[in-house]
Amino acid sequence: MMRFASMGSGSRGNAMVVEAGATRVLVDCGFGPRQLERRLARLDLVPEDLDAIVVTHEHSDHVGGVWRAAARYRLPVHMTHGTFAAAAAPAAGIELFDSHTPFAVGDLEIFPFPVPHDAREPVQFVFADGRSRCGVLTDTGHVTAHAIDMLRTCAALVVECNHDADMLARGSYPRALKQRIAGRFGHLDNGAAADLLRRLGASHLQHVVCAHLSQENNTPELAKAALAQALGCTPDWIVAADQDNGCGWLSLV
Repeated sequence: MMRFASMGSGSRGNAMVVEAGATRVLVDCGFGPRQLERRLARLDLVPEDLDAIVVTHEHSDHVGGVWRAAARYRLPVHMTHGTFAAAAAPAAGIELFDSHTPFAVGDLEIFPFPVPHDAREPVQFVFADGRSRCGVLTDTGHVTAHAIDMLRTCAALVVECNHDADMLARGSYPRALKQRIAGRFGHLDNGAAADLLRRLGASHLQHVVCAHLSQENNTPELAKAALAQALGCTPDWIVAADQDNGCGWLSLV
């Protein structure tokens, strides 16, 4: 059985855990060791339960705690060549991968795929255990045809709902920042995430988690309503991963 949980999702830090069999992989780590330990404890885990860290890109809310966690808990770190170059990462313990080439960590097979975001070589992931697949798509300015192909057979999806387009337009952010966020190398809004779900279809989905919500330019209620409309379900079926608490374990059966 595969399961996953978010320990926090947003501009102040991101991390999630994916587990299959005896393997647990940390996806990004935007939190320092103490925060990481506290957030893992909510999932009844300790850092020693982890087998590796996989990194999506070099922005600080995703890698701010990676090096300290890797050194303290002796964890290998997997990232693209571009992320390694842009992050000025220490070379020890780094495993580089190509953004189109699957690799394995224990019982988990990991399928990276490139996404359009304002980073050096950003990727997102599909995780598989031979029976189920869990897809993660955050930090992307738009949804590519390749991303849709990668996510099409996933039974669970963690999808970015960074902002509500109207809230962002009316908000207090400087114009240049608004343009970056809403641009083709920025972040998905609720409408774009909902359109992705319409294109993927709902019949095979066991879980949908909306993630990376802006605390200034979105609300969980708006994000869940948009996704629920696309799926033809009630908003309470959608899970929102927030900045402080993330979301608890979700299992694929």
